[in-house]
Amino acid sequence: MTEPAARTTRAQRLTMPLAREVVRELAIEHGACIRPIQLRRTNIDTGHVDQVLVPCGHTLANVCPSCAERARALRAAQCREGWHLEHEPDITPDPATDDQQWWIEKRAEAQVLRDQAAAAGTDTADLDELLTELDDEITKAGMRGKVAPARPARRHRSTRRRQDAPDLPRRKVTSRTVGKTYTAPDGKTFRPSLFVTLTCPSYGRVREDGTPVDPARYDYSQAARDALHFAALFDRFMQNLRRFLGYDVQYFAAVEPQKRLAPHVHLALRGTVSRTELRQVLAATYHQVWWPDTSTVRFGDGELPVWDEATGNYLDPATGEVLPTWDQALDAIGQPGAPAHVARFGDRFDAQGVLAGSKDSHRCIGYLTKYLTKQVADCHQAQTDPARAHAARLAEALRFEPCSPRCANWLRYGIQPENSRPGLVPGRCKGKAHDAEHLGYAGRRVLVSRRWSGKALADHRADRREWLLSTLGVSATDPARYSWEPVTPADPDHMAHARRLLHAVADRTRWQAALREARMRAAGDEEAVDVPATAA
Repeated sequence: MTEPAARTTRAQRLTMPLAREVVRELAIEHGACIRPIQLRRTNIDTGHVDQVLVPCGHTLANVCPSCAERARALRAAQCREGWHLEHEPDITPDPATDDQQWWIEKRAEAQVLRDQAAAAGTDTADLDELLTELDDEITKAGMRGKVAPARPARRHRSTRRRQDAPDLPRRKVTSRTVGKTYTAPDGKTFRPSLFVTLTCPSYGRVREDGTPVDPARYDYSQAARDALHFAALFDRFMQNLRRFLGYDVQYFAAVEPQKRLAPHVHLALRGTVSRTELRQVLAATYHQVWWPDTSTVRFGDGELPVWDEATGNYLDPATGEVLPTWDQALDAIGQPGAPAHVARFGDRFDAQGVLAGSKDSHRCIGYLTKYLTKQVADCHQAQTDPARAHAARLAEALRFEPCSPRCANWLRYGIQPENSRPGLVPGRCKGKAHDAEHLGYAGRRVLVSRRWSGKALADHRADRREWLLSTLGVSATDPARYSWEPVTPADPDHMAHARRLLHAVADRTRWQAALREARMRAAGDEEAVDVPATAA
């Protein structure tokens, strides 16, 4: 039994570990979620109610290190499973059931009635409501997508290629996704894949730490715009690569910043592409941004456009004139017009051949998932005054750069944003691209093609759960037997965060002990088990 502590001074007590911090550190050490969510589970058959703690599932380590690490490991498994496939992934949909076909027939009959009513000029409100209900039933029946998806009006620009970009031979894209097989002189066959790194162009000379040599000559405006449209540029590159090679190239990509804070992308490509072919595709890839011109600032910080409740528009504060709407500003560009920005990749890239199961394969997968648990800006912390000043200048350039058609910054240039509403202020757009931790890149950090592994991320998570249950010898519970509901702080059975964290630590240690015992049992080393699984 612990001896009672002797009387200590306040300074001595401050050196003692804080109990709450010890619990948190222990939870992280055991891989338990530090922000567990409390749910109430009710057995539908028996009515038995119990409390279940589920992980928060956050992907950032500064929020929940354990959940972020599990998410990173899951992405690594997804990358590993799809990179070196030797057969086409099977994603053939199941045939429709009789019940699903019946709902489609009812939907078809209702659509005919609705179209006939519209042609006759009668009211279609009731039929429109019926179509909505039938669409909901179709979804509940286990079918994805919409029977008649809405087609919003799109603006079409000329598809003629730019004169400063070389042409690419365009081949018909086949459904093949696996790479070619090569045979060595000794008769051994292998199917290599590729690890590629693509970067943005230069905006000015930089030092080893990524800070510009001459900040006055560094093109922060182009750097900000390239970051805002980097995701669209990558999509265009993959489209061009598939058309050039003639098959459905699959990829697993991760976007992160360089030391100069410009985004670049690492991608694992299934199959091989020569460096000459990659150079051709990169030279021919560009993304044009057909937005209104932003070279002239019409409204600075002094006087801003005002919202008129009567017309639902923003007005010029000096003249009272209604500002051009987003559609009117796009019409003013005209044909052929000139794009507001053209995004391109830089000339420098890196490409390495990788074989399945090699050390290079494991190293590249680790490199792809290395920074997924961090915010974009946290990948390279500014440690010096020049680095902090460089990040501040980039953030200032992004502050007034429009990030989307709905961005409030369009008011600064005398244009009403798309779907404008009261309260918009230039420089205070809520889009995450303007946040300092995103460095202008608002897209997804991980980009995975649809036929990469033939599975969604939820399927990979289910595979891990199935492996764990089979290793422990535990049967999976039937989800249909239970109903779930969140426990709110106002409920009498709600547990405070400290109690939830203690329960999470206890549950995690119990599961870890059970897993160790199961592994030892599988290895024939049951004598090495000192405590039963329930003793933890």
